[in-house]
Amino acid sequence: MNPIELTPLRALALVCTLSPSPARSSSQLLAEQTMEALAGHGVTGRTVRVADHDVKPGVATDMGAGDAWPELRSMILESDILVLSTPIWLGHPSSLAQRVLERLDAELGESDDEGRMLTYGKVAAVCVVGNEDGAHKVGADLFQGLNDVGFSLAPNAVTYWVGEAMQGTDYQDLDETPEKTAATTRTLAANSAHLARGLKTAPYPPS
Repeated sequence: MNPIELTPLRALALVCTLSPSPARSSSQLLAEQTMEALAGHGVTGRTVRVADHDVKPGVATDMGAGDAWPELRSMILESDILVLSTPIWLGHPSSLAQRVLERLDAELGESDDEGRMLTYGKVAAVCVVGNEDGAHKVGADLFQGLNDVGFSLAPNAVTYWVGEAMQGTDYQDLDETPEKTAATTRTLAANSAHLARGLKTAPYPPS
């Protein structure tokens, strides 16, 4: 077996549903399915619901007393893959997904001893669920933001499901996962793990 295939990897899924635990969440379900797919490629990790933590508004790595972001940031920096999972609200990512991007903006001012952002060499992927059109637009918004703050994106690094317009069925209410969504999740996992291993073996050059 190629040594690169043996490289251990860790992933963190940040679920940006507006509902705190223990409420059911389609975004949580798709994130967990993505983590299961990543596990098939030797990736370990955890899923965290952002609404369960007091992430303060701001664009610094630490916004002071009570801010939960420093703990989440440590989890991100300890991981090789970041999965960002969001519902569609009014055609946009959730406000919590936007807050995560805003807090990640602080990474533009952080670097290692060779001038590289601390997020260089880390891979990001996106999960999107909703009952309206807009998955491609939401994916594009998150892709741009994640890339701006230093993450790399593999081909087909988004998996999504959208229900029929103006109907009430949620992803979590389906009797089974649609094969198209399941296949896309598998592709996301395979490509993201492959890219993350490649970047660990051959890091980006100094800035």
